[in-house]
Amino acid sequence: MGTTWPAVAQDAPKPKYAADVPEFLLTPDQVETDFLGTLEFFDGMPSESTAKKTYDFLDLSRGVDAFLNGMPAASIDAFLEGLKEAGVEPGDLGITESLLDARGLLLTAQSTTPYALAEIDLKNGPVVVEIPGPVLGIVDDAFFRFVCDVGLTGPDQGKGGKYLFIGPGYEGEIPEGYFVAKSRTYRHWLLMRVFVKDGDLEASTKELKEGFRCYPLAQADKPPKQKVHDLSGKKFNTIHANDEHFYEELNAVIQYEPADAFDPELVGLFAAIGIKKGEPFAPDARMQKLLKDAAAIGNATARSLTFSPRSKAVYFYPDRQWYSSFAGGSHEFMNDGELVLDDRIMFHYAATGITPAMAAPKVGTGSAYAAASKDAGGQYLDGGKTYKVTLPAPIPVNNFWSFMVYSGQHRSMLETDQKSAGIDSTMPSVKPNPDGSYTVWFGPDAPEGHDGNWIQTLPGKSYLTLLRLYGPLEPWFDKTWKPGDFELVE
Repeated sequence: MGTTWPAVAQDAPKPKYAADVPEFLLTPDQVETDFLGTLEFFDGMPSESTAKKTYDFLDLSRGVDAFLNGMPAASIDAFLEGLKEAGVEPGDLGITESLLDARGLLLTAQSTTPYALAEIDLKNGPVVVEIPGPVLGIVDDAFFRFVCDVGLTGPDQGKGGKYLFIGPGYEGEIPEGYFVAKSRTYRHWLLMRVFVKDGDLEASTKELKEGFRCYPLAQADKPPKQKVHDLSGKKFNTIHANDEHFYEELNAVIQYEPADAFDPELVGLFAAIGIKKGEPFAPDARMQKLLKDAAAIGNATARSLTFSPRSKAVYFYPDRQWYSSFAGGSHEFMNDGELVLDDRIMFHYAATGITPAMAAPKVGTGSAYAAASKDAGGQYLDGGKTYKVTLPAPIPVNNFWSFMVYSGQHRSMLETDQKSAGIDSTMPSVKPNPDGSYTVWFGPDAPEGHDGNWIQTLPGKSYLTLLRLYGPLEPWFDKTWKPGDFELVE
């Protein structure tokens, strides 16, 4: 049934107490919009059809915002659930003893260095984590917020030590002898990068496997045996959904974590689309349709921000295609009091692991990251074409540099016949040019004479590239050194 409009008096006399109402306060009886078409009102009161249009738009837009701004939580949930899929339960250690390859789906993982992964769950009380020797590690909470570093950039400074993680609501005694880290959430993701000594991969991972421990503080007097799982070669997924199933992942986080674990405005956004702690997430047919569209729009938006960023601030150089969501140097994506929403979306859609050492490395330490999805002419990288990138000499690194290629679809390592999906400067097969620079080739076939400096791509497949500099030096920071763009080789 349509709206019945009240009769409108013709030539009504002006009220005795009449205000001078500015035109910008008034709403005409008909308003034309690009997105919603004609909006109808009776003296400012929306018609039934207008109310329906605006409520649909409100729920759709909130669904899009929930996708874009809930991504950090869904990403952590997907990663930890993916570890469980691979057999790694909370407190276990998963390690890539013989490196990663494209069979495991992980955002911006690297195949040329071993990783160790674990879930730290504080729901049942504090947890002790023992770190042996030099690793490069981080711990992030259930909203991918930084909690602490471990290893070389952590308080143990690479010497190893015992960490005590304390979750929300804990009021017990905090014993001495630990590096203490407090958190607002229960679930946490621990990532460690293992350094290979003298090319001996087995010995380097053995030290971590034998020395790592993760157990409840309540069992500190008699820790249980540590469970270790080799993740190399396994097929498992740690990446969040890009369709309406995304909201189920987000709901799982809200239901598991404390009610005050996240910003109230963000929790309010989720609740507005039916994701509310303590209540079932059961959208009706109308809301299901809107959330399906919202996920599609959110996914497209995240892809635009990630692969074709419009902000000039994220580009390292005005004449190059290299960019980063950390261009502002803040691991919290802050800029003079502003949370740069698009940068946070860009990062979490493509990557994992939040730490100040990544966002704002110091000269000679940490790691710097530069991404490229387009060639020098501004066209997306095409796996059926051949490109070359030259890194001028000397390359400003204290440790080493690497290139990796990631699928434009799932953002994990590009699936090819080449196991590594990348190269780094520690590989004996990677050779410099006579002047000390390095040229790296990308394409479906190895260029003659450049097999060692070649990364395979596939026809019909897009890809994103990451250049990593470990221990970046001053020329990286002052931008006197610039990597070359992707040059199309005809």
